[in-house]
Amino acid sequence: MSDNQSEVIERAASTDRSSSHGPADVDAACAAAEAAFDIYRETDREARAAFLERIGDEIVAIGDVLIETAMRESGLPRARLEGERGRTVGQLKLFAGVVRRGAWMGIRIDPALPDRAPLPRPDLRLRMIPLGPVAVFGASNFPLAFSTAGGDTASALAAGAPVVVKGHPAHPETGALVADAIRRAVTACGLPDGVFGHLVGPGIELGTALVQDPRIAAVGFTGSRGGGLALVKLAQSRPVPIPVYAEMSSINPVVLMPHALKARAAALGAAFVGSLTMGAGQFCTNPGLVLAIEGDGLDTFVQAAGEALANAAASPMLTSGIHAAYEQATAALASHDAVETIARGQVGEGVTHGQAAFFSTTATQFLSDEALGHEVFGASSLLVRCRDEDEMVAVLAAAEGQLTATLHMDDDDTALATRLVPVLERKAGRILANGWPTGVEVAHAMVHGGPFPATSDARTTSVGSLAIDRFLRPVSYQNLGTALLPTVLHDDSGLPSLIDGVATN
Repeated sequence: MSDNQSEVIERAASTDRSSSHGPADVDAACAAAEAAFDIYRETDREARAAFLERIGDEIVAIGDVLIETAMRESGLPRARLEGERGRTVGQLKLFAGVVRRGAWMGIRIDPALPDRAPLPRPDLRLRMIPLGPVAVFGASNFPLAFSTAGGDTASALAAGAPVVVKGHPAHPETGALVADAIRRAVTACGLPDGVFGHLVGPGIELGTALVQDPRIAAVGFTGSRGGGLALVKLAQSRPVPIPVYAEMSSINPVVLMPHALKARAAALGAAFVGSLTMGAGQFCTNPGLVLAIEGDGLDTFVQAAGEALANAAASPMLTSGIHAAYEQATAALASHDAVETIARGQVGEGVTHGQAAFFSTTATQFLSDEALGHEVFGASSLLVRCRDEDEMVAVLAAAEGQLTATLHMDDDDTALATRLVPVLERKAGRILANGWPTGVEVAHAMVHGGPFPATSDARTTSVGSLAIDRFLRPVSYQNLGTALLPTVLHDDSGLPSLIDGVATN
């Protein structure tokens, strides 16, 4: 990174750090995004892909300043943030590849059939176009991969939609550094300034104004159920409602199957605690619910998990507010008449250090108290002891929508697993076998979404190449001549297409 670039980065961070945007800034950012929309949405595939890759290059060029800033603001360790930076750049490259291939445009052509009886068929051609400018809300728990240049921003830009980001107040300097990297990429690629905007400020007024601005066509959000539902309500109350793609709340049930428990209960207990306490439990895929049938294997699992948890060091949580909410939720579980405390982790020295927790209840009690199924954001999990398979099925059937569901099983558990999978398909966006839900691969086949309240729209994913579909809509062109048709719908475009129902390329 050059000295000049360092000065630019430091100046941008200082400016965003000392300023707080208001309604006039929202209006300006949205006006710029609207002005840029028709230009940016028609950029050719190579130019748009190169722009996404340039953003990644500019983020890498920030160097250690970015990692150190994010460490200071979030309390997350260097290795975690370096991995997150790699993921951020990787998903930008993934979407660059998606853009170049062109299949996201969903091109369909039904050629005219003038001689068809009893009625001729007109020439019909379809493509996907972006919805319009998108508002993105940065997440607290991923300062890079789910924030300013995260998956929502990357997929919206890939779709051809300008983005206005509401930076998360938990890491304003990190957001400012990344925002300036995106602005440099916009300039370097000769794109209109309004392709990307970045707003910062405390409170809810800024986000409210952004969602209510009539030029915003969609919203991407990762955060709490309360925050997501508030945005959905705002978006639906507009004169012209818009979609909100909110990832909100999930406790990610882990099912310990009888034969797997019998074979490796102790190892499962230790591995479970590793997943539970990773990142102080501040993952949307944290294993917050464990189901198992009573027996010796379960007792061994509980003992091993309890011992591992007792040795688990406390870690700093992202904000004082998150820590306070975690302490309140775990205290409520600890004092619940139907809940037993299995183990607690070590007490930390810092004021925001979270003490890990593992609790237990019965299936009967879980089914009778809806609150036991609510998310606790942090390293807390609840074991539900089931008497038999029927009770296990009942608990899963009654659970809310989830991002993930996990089966730990051996071959002899296949019959029960076969019974459970259809139930889990209705409850979760991703079903795992013999793994742990923490960790979301950025890939074409990934679904990071699920039925409500995991997300506000179960048809979508916020991770993986399918995330681009959230910000697109179809337009059909009937009997338009070549001069009026978009070039991607010309007969010689060479793009992946469905021609009269037959796939090409």
